[in-house]
Amino acid sequence: MVPRYSRPEMVDVWSPATKFRIWFEIEAHACDALAELGVVPKEAAAAIWERGGNATFDVERIDAIERETKHDVIAFLTHLAEIVGPDARFVHQGMTSSDILDTTFNVQLMKASDLLLADLDALLTAIKTRAFEHKDTVTIGRSHGIHAEPTTFGVKLAQAHAEFARCRDRLVAARKEISVCAVSGAVGTFANIDPSVEAHVAEKLGMDVEPVSTQVIPRDRHAMYFATLGVIASCIERLATEIRHLMRTEVLEAEEYFAPGQKGSSAMPHKRNPVLTENLTGLARMVRAFAMPAMENVALWHERDISHSSVERMIGPDATITLDFALVRLTGVIDKLLVYPETMTRNMNKFRGLIHSQRVLLALTQAGVNREDAYRFTQRNAMKVWEEGKDFMEELLADPDVTAALSQDEIREKFDLAYHTKHVDTIFERVFGES
Repeated sequence: MVPRYSRPEMVDVWSPATKFRIWFEIEAHACDALAELGVVPKEAAAAIWERGGNATFDVERIDAIERETKHDVIAFLTHLAEIVGPDARFVHQGMTSSDILDTTFNVQLMKASDLLLADLDALLTAIKTRAFEHKDTVTIGRSHGIHAEPTTFGVKLAQAHAEFARCRDRLVAARKEISVCAVSGAVGTFANIDPSVEAHVAEKLGMDVEPVSTQVIPRDRHAMYFATLGVIASCIERLATEIRHLMRTEVLEAEEYFAPGQKGSSAMPHKRNPVLTENLTGLARMVRAFAMPAMENVALWHERDISHSSVERMIGPDATITLDFALVRLTGVIDKLLVYPETMTRNMNKFRGLIHSQRVLLALTQAGVNREDAYRFTQRNAMKVWEEGKDFMEELLADPDVTAALSQDEIREKFDLAYHTKHVDTIFERVFGES
Protein backbone atom coordinates (compact mmCIF):
# COMPACT_ATOMS: atom_id res chain seq x y z
CA MET A 1 0.00 0.00 0.00
CA VAL A 2 1.12 3.60 -0.62
CA PRO A 3 2.67 4.84 2.65
CA ARG A 4 1.13 8.28 2.07
CA TYR A 5 -2.33 6.83 2.65
CA SER A 6 -1.50 4.31 5.37
CA ARG A 7 -1.73 4.25 9.15
CA PRO A 8 0.59 1.96 11.13
CA GLU A 9 -2.12 0.13 13.11
CA MET A 10 -3.84 -1.11 9.96
CA VAL A 11 -0.59 -1.78 8.12
CA ASP A 12 0.45 -4.03 11.01
CA VAL A 13 -2.65 -6.21 10.50
CA TRP A 14 -1.29 -7.13 7.06
CA SER A 15 2.38 -7.42 7.94
CA PRO A 16 4.22 -10.72 7.33
CA ALA A 17 4.93 -10.97 11.06
CA THR A 18 1.22 -10.80 11.90
CA LYS A 19 0.36 -13.29 9.19
CA PHE A 20 2.92 -15.85 10.30
CA ARG A 21 1.88 -15.46 13.94
CA ILE A 22 -1.72 -16.30 12.96
CA TRP A 23 -0.52 -19.24 10.86
CA PHE A 24 1.33 -20.59 13.88
CA GLU A 25 -1.65 -20.17 16.20
CA ILE A 26 -3.95 -22.05 13.82
CA GLU A 27 -1.48 -24.93 13.57
CA ALA A 28 -0.84 -25.00 17.32
CA HIS A 29 -4.52 -24.90 18.25
CA ALA A 30 -5.15 -27.71 15.78
CA CYS A 31 -2.38 -29.75 17.44
CA ASP A 32 -4.05 -29.26 20.82
CA ALA A 33 -7.33 -30.64 19.46
CA LEU A 34 -5.52 -33.49 17.71
CA ALA A 35 -3.77 -34.31 20.97
CA GLU A 36 -7.13 -34.67 22.71
CA LEU A 37 -8.10 -37.14 19.98
CA GLY A 38 -4.86 -39.08 20.46
CA VAL A 39 -3.58 -38.28 16.96
CA VAL A 40 -0.75 -36.12 18.31
CA PRO A 41 1.17 -36.77 21.54
CA LYS A 42 0.19 -34.23 24.19
CA GLU A 43 3.85 -33.62 24.97
CA ALA A 44 4.43 -32.71 21.31
CA ALA A 45 1.49 -30.28 21.28
CA ALA A 46 2.85 -28.64 24.42
CA ALA A 47 6.34 -28.43 22.93
CA ILE A 48 5.02 -26.76 19.78
CA TRP A 49 3.46 -24.01 21.88
CA GLU A 50 6.52 -23.74 24.11
CA ARG A 51 9.06 -23.42 21.30
CA GLY A 52 6.96 -21.61 18.74
CA GLY A 53 4.75 -19.50 20.97
CA ASN A 54 7.44 -16.98 21.81
CA ALA A 55 9.45 -17.37 18.63
CA THR A 56 10.12 -14.53 16.22
CA PHE A 57 9.58 -15.92 12.76
CA ASP A 58 12.31 -14.95 10.33
CA VAL A 59 10.51 -13.46 7.34
CA GLU A 60 13.65 -13.38 5.22
CA ARG A 61 14.33 -17.05 6.00
CA ILE A 62 10.78 -18.03 5.04
CA ASP A 63 11.04 -16.05 1.82
CA ALA A 64 14.32 -17.78 1.00
CA ILE A 65 12.75 -21.22 1.50
CA GLU A 66 9.77 -20.22 -0.62
CA ARG A 67 12.05 -19.23 -3.48
CA GLU A 68 13.13 -22.86 -3.57
CA THR A 69 9.85 -24.64 -2.74
CA LYS A 70 7.58 -22.23 -4.65
CA HIS A 71 5.01 -22.75 -1.86
CA ASP A 72 4.44 -20.27 0.93
CA VAL A 73 2.82 -22.56 3.50
CA ILE A 74 5.47 -25.27 3.03
CA ALA A 75 8.14 -22.59 3.45
CA PHE A 76 6.59 -21.54 6.75
CA LEU A 77 6.25 -25.12 7.99
CA THR A 78 9.88 -25.79 7.10
CA HIS A 79 10.97 -22.75 9.10
CA LEU A 80 8.70 -23.75 11.99
CA ALA A 81 10.39 -27.17 12.04
CA GLU A 82 13.73 -25.41 12.37
CA ILE A 83 12.38 -23.72 15.52
CA VAL A 84 10.33 -26.56 17.04
CA GLY A 85 12.52 -29.52 16.17
CA PRO A 86 11.37 -33.15 15.73
CA ASP A 87 7.92 -32.53 17.21
CA ALA A 88 7.13 -30.37 14.17
CA ARG A 89 6.29 -33.57 12.29
CA PHE A 90 2.91 -33.48 14.04
CA VAL A 91 2.08 -30.02 12.69
CA HIS A 92 -0.41 -29.75 9.81
CA GLN A 93 -1.81 -33.26 10.36
CA GLY A 94 -4.70 -33.81 7.91
CA MET A 95 -4.77 -30.14 6.95
CA THR A 96 -4.38 -28.36 3.63
CA SER A 97 -2.91 -24.97 2.78
CA SER A 98 -6.33 -23.36 2.34
CA ASP A 99 -7.19 -24.20 5.94
CA ILE A 100 -4.36 -21.93 6.99
CA LEU A 101 -4.64 -19.28 4.30
CA ASP A 102 -8.39 -18.79 4.33
CA THR A 103 -8.73 -18.81 8.10
CA THR A 104 -5.86 -16.36 8.43
CA PHE A 105 -7.30 -14.04 5.80
CA ASN A 106 -10.55 -13.93 7.72
CA VAL A 107 -8.78 -13.29 11.02
CA GLN A 108 -7.00 -10.36 9.40
CA LEU A 109 -10.29 -9.03 8.02
CA MET A 110 -11.78 -9.31 11.52
CA LYS A 111 -8.88 -7.32 12.96
CA ALA A 112 -9.18 -4.76 10.18
CA SER A 113 -12.92 -4.50 10.80
CA ASP A 114 -12.35 -3.72 14.46
CA LEU A 115 -10.12 -0.80 13.50
CA LEU A 116 -12.63 0.41 10.92
CA LEU A 117 -15.46 0.22 13.45
CA ALA A 118 -13.41 2.35 15.84
CA ASP A 119 -12.83 4.80 12.99
CA LEU A 120 -16.56 4.98 12.31
CA ASP A 121 -17.28 5.56 15.99
CA ALA A 122 -14.88 8.51 16.03
CA LEU A 123 -16.40 9.92 12.85
CA LEU A 124 -19.94 9.56 14.21
CA THR A 125 -18.92 11.40 17.37
CA ALA A 126 -17.40 14.25 15.37
CA ILE A 127 -20.43 14.57 13.11
CA LYS A 128 -22.83 14.53 16.05
CA THR A 129 -20.89 17.25 17.85
CA ARG A 130 -20.95 19.56 14.82
CA ALA A 131 -24.58 18.69 14.03
CA PHE A 132 -25.76 19.91 17.45
CA GLU A 133 -23.50 22.94 17.17
CA HIS A 134 -25.30 23.94 13.97
CA LYS A 135 -28.72 22.47 14.67
CA ASP A 136 -30.34 25.88 14.21
CA THR A 137 -27.92 27.36 11.68
CA VAL A 138 -30.29 28.05 8.81
CA THR A 139 -28.95 27.51 5.31
CA ILE A 140 -30.38 26.98 1.87
CA GLY A 141 -31.14 23.47 0.71
CA ARG A 142 -30.33 22.79 -2.91
CA SER A 143 -31.77 20.42 -5.47
CA HIS A 144 -30.01 20.03 -8.83
CA GLY A 145 -27.50 22.52 -7.37
CA ILE A 146 -30.19 25.24 -7.38
CA HIS A 147 -31.70 26.98 -4.36
CA ALA A 148 -34.70 25.01 -3.12
CA GLU A 149 -35.98 25.69 0.42
CA PRO A 150 -34.30 26.41 3.75
CA THR A 151 -32.87 23.69 5.98
CA THR A 152 -30.21 23.88 8.68
CA PHE A 153 -26.56 22.94 8.51
CA GLY A 154 -27.21 20.69 11.48
CA VAL A 155 -29.80 18.75 9.49
CA LYS A 156 -27.25 18.25 6.72
CA LEU A 157 -24.87 16.75 9.26
CA ALA A 158 -27.64 14.71 10.89
CA GLN A 159 -28.24 13.08 7.51
CA ALA A 160 -24.55 12.20 7.31
CA HIS A 161 -24.66 10.78 10.84
CA ALA A 162 -27.63 8.56 9.99
CA GLU A 163 -25.84 7.38 6.86
CA PHE A 164 -22.63 6.45 8.66
CA ALA A 165 -24.61 4.78 11.46
CA ARG A 166 -26.10 2.51 8.78
CA CYS A 167 -22.58 1.95 7.47
CA ARG A 168 -21.50 0.85 10.92
CA ASP A 169 -24.36 -1.64 11.12
CA ARG A 170 -23.44 -3.00 7.70
CA LEU A 171 -19.81 -3.42 8.71
CA VAL A 172 -20.79 -5.28 11.89
CA ALA A 173 -22.82 -7.66 9.73
CA ALA A 174 -20.01 -7.99 7.17
CA ARG A 175 -17.50 -8.74 9.93
CA LYS A 176 -19.75 -11.50 11.22
CA GLU A 177 -20.06 -12.93 7.71
CA ILE A 178 -16.30 -13.34 7.28
CA SER A 179 -15.69 -14.50 10.87
CA VAL A 180 -15.59 -18.15 9.86
CA CYS A 181 -12.87 -20.78 10.09
CA ALA A 182 -12.13 -23.75 7.83
CA VAL A 183 -9.96 -26.66 8.98
CA SER A 184 -11.52 -29.39 6.85
CA GLY A 185 -8.62 -30.76 4.79
CA ALA A 186 -8.45 -31.56 1.10
CA VAL A 187 -11.73 -30.82 -0.74
CA GLY A 188 -13.33 -30.05 2.62
CA THR A 189 -14.50 -33.55 3.54
CA PHE A 190 -12.66 -33.94 6.90
CA ALA A 191 -11.37 -37.28 5.60
CA ASN A 192 -8.05 -36.86 7.38
CA ILE A 193 -9.01 -34.55 10.23
CA ASP A 194 -11.92 -34.67 12.64
CA PRO A 195 -14.48 -31.81 12.53
CA SER A 196 -13.89 -31.28 16.26
CA VAL A 197 -10.45 -29.89 15.40
CA GLU A 198 -12.05 -27.20 13.27
CA ALA A 199 -14.52 -26.39 16.06
CA HIS A 200 -11.67 -26.06 18.57
CA VAL A 201 -9.64 -23.74 16.32
CA ALA A 202 -12.71 -21.63 15.59
CA GLU A 203 -13.48 -21.23 19.29
CA LYS A 204 -9.92 -20.21 20.11
CA LEU A 205 -9.92 -17.61 17.32
CA GLY A 206 -13.36 -16.23 18.15
CA MET A 207 -14.87 -17.50 14.91
CA ASP A 208 -17.67 -19.73 13.66
CA VAL A 209 -17.07 -22.78 11.50
CA GLU A 210 -17.77 -22.69 7.77
CA PRO A 211 -20.62 -25.18 7.22
CA VAL A 212 -19.38 -26.33 3.80
CA SER A 213 -15.89 -25.23 2.91
CA THR A 214 -15.26 -27.44 -0.17
CA GLN A 215 -11.57 -26.71 0.25
CA VAL A 216 -11.83 -22.98 0.43
CA ILE A 217 -14.19 -20.75 2.35
CA PRO A 218 -16.84 -19.64 -0.17
CA ARG A 219 -16.05 -16.21 -1.54
CA ASP A 220 -19.59 -14.86 -1.49
CA ARG A 221 -18.74 -13.91 2.10
CA HIS A 222 -15.80 -11.83 0.97
CA ALA A 223 -17.74 -10.30 -1.91
CA MET A 224 -20.27 -8.97 0.59
CA TYR A 225 -17.49 -7.74 2.86
CA PHE A 226 -15.69 -5.73 0.18
CA ALA A 227 -18.99 -4.46 -1.22
CA THR A 228 -19.72 -3.11 2.26
CA LEU A 229 -16.38 -1.30 2.29
CA GLY A 230 -17.34 0.17 -1.08
CA VAL A 231 -20.62 1.49 0.30
CA ILE A 232 -18.80 3.10 3.22
CA ALA A 233 -16.40 4.70 0.75
CA SER A 234 -19.33 6.07 -1.26
CA CYS A 235 -20.76 7.65 1.89
CA ILE A 236 -17.38 9.25 2.55
CA GLU A 237 -17.45 10.67 -0.96
CA ARG A 238 -21.00 11.98 -0.51
CA LEU A 239 -20.02 14.08 2.50
CA ALA A 240 -16.71 15.09 0.95
CA THR A 241 -18.49 16.25 -2.21
CA GLU A 242 -20.92 18.34 -0.15
CA ILE A 243 -18.01 20.08 1.55
CA ARG A 244 -16.23 20.61 -1.78
CA HIS A 245 -19.31 22.35 -3.15
CA LEU A 246 -19.71 24.50 -0.04
CA MET A 247 -16.05 25.56 -0.38
CA ARG A 248 -16.49 26.96 -3.88
CA THR A 249 -15.66 30.67 -4.01
CA GLU A 250 -19.16 31.55 -5.19
CA VAL A 251 -20.67 29.63 -2.24
CA LEU A 252 -18.13 29.60 0.62
CA GLU A 253 -20.55 28.49 3.31
CA ALA A 254 -18.05 26.07 4.84
CA GLU A 255 -14.36 25.45 4.38
CA GLU A 256 -11.63 22.98 5.25
CA TYR A 257 -9.35 24.27 7.97
CA PHE A 258 -6.41 26.15 6.45
CA ALA A 259 -3.39 25.92 8.73
CA PRO A 260 -0.89 28.74 9.32
CA GLY A 261 1.87 28.36 6.75
CA GLN A 262 -0.23 26.14 4.50
CA LYS A 263 -0.10 26.96 0.79
CA GLY A 264 -2.84 26.23 -1.71
CA SER A 265 -1.10 26.78 -5.02
CA SER A 266 2.43 26.96 -6.36
CA ALA A 267 1.35 29.76 -8.72
CA MET A 268 -1.50 31.65 -6.96
CA PRO A 269 -0.84 32.64 -3.35
CA HIS A 270 -4.52 33.40 -2.68
CA LYS A 271 -5.75 29.82 -3.16
CA ARG A 272 -7.39 27.77 -0.38
CA ASN A 273 -8.31 24.55 -2.13
CA PRO A 274 -10.46 21.60 -0.91
CA VAL A 275 -7.45 19.29 -1.01
CA LEU A 276 -8.53 16.93 1.76
CA THR A 277 -12.04 16.33 0.48
CA GLU A 278 -10.80 16.00 -3.09
CA ASN A 279 -8.34 13.41 -1.80
CA LEU A 280 -11.20 11.59 -0.06
CA THR A 281 -13.13 11.48 -3.32
CA GLY A 282 -10.18 9.80 -5.01
CA LEU A 283 -9.63 7.32 -2.18
CA ALA A 284 -13.32 6.39 -2.29
CA ARG A 285 -12.96 5.50 -5.97
CA MET A 286 -10.17 3.08 -5.12
CA VAL A 287 -12.02 1.33 -2.29
CA ARG A 288 -15.08 0.89 -4.51
CA ALA A 289 -12.88 -0.53 -7.26
CA PHE A 290 -11.87 -3.43 -4.99
CA ALA A 291 -15.46 -4.65 -4.70
CA MET A 292 -15.64 -5.89 -8.30
CA PRO A 293 -12.69 -8.34 -8.19
CA ALA A 294 -14.03 -9.62 -4.86
CA MET A 295 -17.29 -10.45 -6.60
CA GLU A 296 -15.44 -12.09 -9.48
CA ASN A 297 -13.64 -14.29 -6.92
CA VAL A 298 -16.90 -16.04 -6.06
CA ALA A 299 -16.84 -18.30 -9.15
CA LEU A 300 -13.95 -20.68 -8.42
CA TRP A 301 -13.43 -24.03 -10.20
CA HIS A 302 -14.98 -27.07 -8.52
CA GLU A 303 -13.77 -27.47 -4.93
CA ARG A 304 -10.86 -25.10 -5.27
CA ASP A 305 -8.61 -23.03 -7.43
CA ILE A 306 -6.29 -20.14 -6.55
CA SER A 307 -7.48 -17.49 -8.98
CA HIS A 308 -8.74 -15.56 -5.95
CA SER A 309 -5.41 -15.65 -4.17
CA SER A 310 -3.50 -12.95 -6.05
CA VAL A 311 -6.56 -10.71 -5.93
CA GLU A 312 -6.95 -11.00 -2.17
CA ARG A 313 -3.26 -10.43 -1.48
CA MET A 314 -3.85 -6.98 -2.94
CA ILE A 315 -7.42 -6.02 -2.09
CA GLY A 316 -7.31 -7.22 1.52
CA PRO A 317 -4.59 -4.79 2.59
CA ASP A 318 -5.33 -2.06 0.05
CA ALA A 319 -9.07 -1.74 0.68
CA THR A 320 -8.87 -1.78 4.47
CA ILE A 321 -5.77 0.41 4.72
CA THR A 322 -7.22 2.98 2.31
CA LEU A 323 -10.62 3.06 4.02
CA ASP A 324 -9.00 3.35 7.44
CA PHE A 325 -7.00 6.35 6.28
CA ALA A 326 -10.03 7.94 4.61
CA LEU A 327 -12.26 7.61 7.67
CA VAL A 328 -9.66 9.18 9.93
CA ARG A 329 -9.04 11.97 7.43
CA LEU A 330 -12.77 12.72 7.14
CA THR A 331 -13.06 12.84 10.93
CA GLY A 332 -10.31 15.47 10.99
CA VAL A 333 -12.07 17.49 8.29
CA ILE A 334 -15.33 17.50 10.25
CA ASP A 335 -13.61 18.31 13.56
CA LYS A 336 -11.92 21.39 12.11
CA LEU A 337 -14.49 22.40 9.49
CA LEU A 338 -14.94 26.16 9.29
CA VAL A 339 -18.63 27.09 9.02
CA TYR A 340 -19.85 30.54 7.93
CA PRO A 341 -23.48 31.17 9.01
CA GLU A 342 -23.46 34.78 7.78
CA THR A 343 -22.51 33.64 4.29
CA MET A 344 -25.27 31.03 4.44
CA THR A 345 -27.79 33.77 5.23
CA ARG A 346 -26.42 36.04 2.52
CA ASN A 347 -26.57 33.28 -0.10
CA MET A 348 -30.07 32.28 0.97
CA ASN A 349 -31.31 35.85 0.50
CA LYS A 350 -29.57 36.35 -2.84
CA PHE A 351 -32.78 35.92 -4.81
CA ARG A 352 -34.92 38.03 -2.49
CA GLY A 353 -37.52 35.66 -1.18
CA LEU A 354 -37.80 33.10 -3.99
CA ILE A 355 -37.22 30.24 -1.55
CA HIS A 356 -40.75 30.77 -0.19
CA SER A 357 -42.52 30.14 -3.51
CA GLN A 358 -44.02 26.79 -2.46
CA ARG A 359 -45.71 28.34 0.56
CA VAL A 360 -47.30 30.96 -1.70
CA LEU A 361 -48.41 28.30 -4.18
CA LEU A 362 -50.02 26.19 -1.46
CA ALA A 363 -51.69 29.20 0.17
CA LEU A 364 -53.30 30.16 -3.12
CA THR A 365 -54.68 26.66 -3.64
CA GLN A 366 -56.06 26.60 -0.11
CA ALA A 367 -57.68 29.99 -0.76
CA GLY A 368 -59.66 28.49 -3.64
CA VAL A 369 -57.42 29.12 -6.66
CA ASN A 370 -57.03 26.06 -8.89
CA ARG A 371 -53.52 24.62 -8.91
CA GLU A 372 -52.72 25.52 -12.53
CA ASP A 373 -53.58 29.18 -11.98
CA ALA A 374 -51.89 29.27 -8.58
CA TYR A 375 -48.69 27.89 -10.14
CA ARG A 376 -48.88 30.40 -12.99
CA PHE A 377 -49.44 33.39 -10.67
CA THR A 378 -46.55 32.35 -8.44
CA GLN A 379 -44.14 31.50 -11.22
CA ARG A 380 -44.62 34.70 -13.23
CA ASN A 381 -43.66 36.75 -10.19
CA ALA A 382 -40.75 34.42 -9.43
CA MET A 383 -39.38 34.88 -12.94
CA LYS A 384 -39.22 38.63 -12.40
CA VAL A 385 -36.86 37.95 -9.53
CA TRP A 386 -34.69 35.63 -11.64
CA GLU A 387 -34.60 37.86 -14.71
CA GLU A 388 -34.97 41.40 -13.40
CA GLY A 389 -33.73 41.22 -9.81
CA LYS A 390 -37.12 42.13 -8.35
CA ASP A 391 -38.23 41.42 -4.78
CA PHE A 392 -40.55 38.40 -4.67
CA MET A 393 -42.77 39.63 -1.85
CA GLU A 394 -43.18 43.07 -3.42
CA GLU A 395 -44.15 41.54 -6.74
CA LEU A 396 -46.75 39.32 -5.09
CA LEU A 397 -48.19 42.25 -3.15
CA ALA A 398 -48.58 44.16 -6.43
CA ASP A 399 -50.20 41.27 -8.32
CA PRO A 400 -54.01 41.65 -8.35
CA ASP A 401 -54.57 37.94 -9.03
CA VAL A 402 -52.61 37.08 -5.92
CA THR A 403 -54.10 39.78 -3.69
CA ALA A 404 -57.59 38.78 -4.79
CA ALA A 405 -57.02 35.49 -2.96
CA LEU A 406 -54.61 36.44 -0.18
CA SER A 407 -54.43 39.50 2.11
CA GLN A 408 -51.17 41.42 2.47
CA ASP A 409 -50.65 39.98 5.96
CA GLU A 410 -51.24 36.47 4.61
CA ILE A 411 -48.65 37.04 1.89
CA ARG A 412 -46.08 38.44 4.32
CA GLU A 413 -46.61 35.54 6.71
CA LYS A 414 -45.54 33.13 3.99
CA PHE A 415 -42.01 34.57 4.22
CA ASP A 416 -41.44 33.47 7.83
CA LEU A 417 -38.15 31.54 7.87
CA ALA A 418 -38.99 29.70 11.10
CA TYR A 419 -41.76 27.82 9.25
CA HIS A 420 -39.11 25.73 7.49
CA THR A 421 -37.24 24.67 10.61
CA LYS A 422 -40.12 23.84 12.95
CA HIS A 423 -39.52 20.09 12.74
CA VAL A 424 -35.74 20.10 13.17
CA ASP A 425 -36.15 18.75 16.71
CA THR A 426 -38.13 15.82 15.35
CA ILE A 427 -35.41 15.01 12.82
CA PHE A 428 -32.72 15.15 15.52
CA GLU A 429 -34.73 12.92 17.83
CA ARG A 430 -35.07 10.36 15.02
CA VAL A 431 -31.35 10.40 14.31
CA PHE A 432 -29.83 10.86 17.76
CA GLY A 433 -32.63 9.84 20.13
CA GLU A 434 -33.31 11.81 23.26
CA SER A 435 -30.50 14.28 23.88
